[in-house]
Amino acid sequence: MTPRTANRFVRCSCGRVHWGAFGAAGLLLCDPARGVLMQRRAWWVHNGSTWALPGGALEAGETVRSAAAREAGEEADIPSSAFRATAASVLDHGVWQYTTVLGVTDSGLDARVANQESSELRWVPPDEVARLKLHRDFAAAWPQLRVQLGRELVLVVDAANVMGSRPDGWWRDRRGAAERLRDQLSGPAEEGLRDAVTDVGAGPQWRWWPRVVLVVEGQARGVSSIPGVEVVAADTDGDSKIVEVTAKARKRAEDHVVVATADRELRGRVSELGAGLLGPGALLRELG
Repeated sequence: MTPRTANRFVRCSCGRVHWGAFGAAGLLLCDPARGVLMQRRAWWVHNGSTWALPGGALEAGETVRSAAAREAGEEADIPSSAFRATAASVLDHGVWQYTTVLGVTDSGLDARVANQESSELRWVPPDEVARLKLHRDFAAAWPQLRVQLGRELVLVVDAANVMGSRPDGWWRDRRGAAERLRDQLSGPAEEGLRDAVTDVGAGPQWRWWPRVVLVVEGQARGVSSIPGVEVVAADTDGDSKIVEVTAKARKRAEDHVVVATADRELRGRVSELGAGLLGPGALLRELG
């Protein structure tokens, strides 16, 4: 259960009260076949009888992704393994924040009302969401949320070019350097990347948990994948494999694809495919 210190209202500078001493988070879950999962709040809760998302107060020290997953489990019986979190949008009031975590799932998920805070759960086609009696804050956020609904960020990393951008002796052990870069890239997969870094352009309130693809070549072939980072080895030249991986990712036109490289010719080739670009320096700064 949420600690009692978290389970209280916060008086906000906007003149209203909000639930959750440490902020709150909710899960906007999308199934391409069924739409989005909407929750009708019980009549007795704050803003009762309106439609919004499974969600609630953050516990002390809890991440927004963990909080959204926990609340979805408690209120809709959704296991965290049944969806992948893709992005988050923050409504920031200074003293209080609400984070909408966007996730994708498939038709195998069977959500159900799991506690007394919900009166109904329903899969709703996106075109029909605005017809419901929505929670006021969700209604205001819905137009921007809908634009990113079901969209993922694929980050394709040119290992050789990124490693070559910093003179740390990587050339003495190319495979070891590639493994270190791979391990660093698990950070964005877990903690996310700011929208300003990804060049997606969704807005400063957005953060993305990318699907990371690291393309290696030469002596770095043989580096294995780890959770959150898929490693793809180039049979011949790395640039051709990066173009191939980018083209494959772009087959889902609604997804955002960003390629991390400083190679001028390669940047031109992936730009023609509709991919965004990220410089090695900007990526390495994010990796710390």
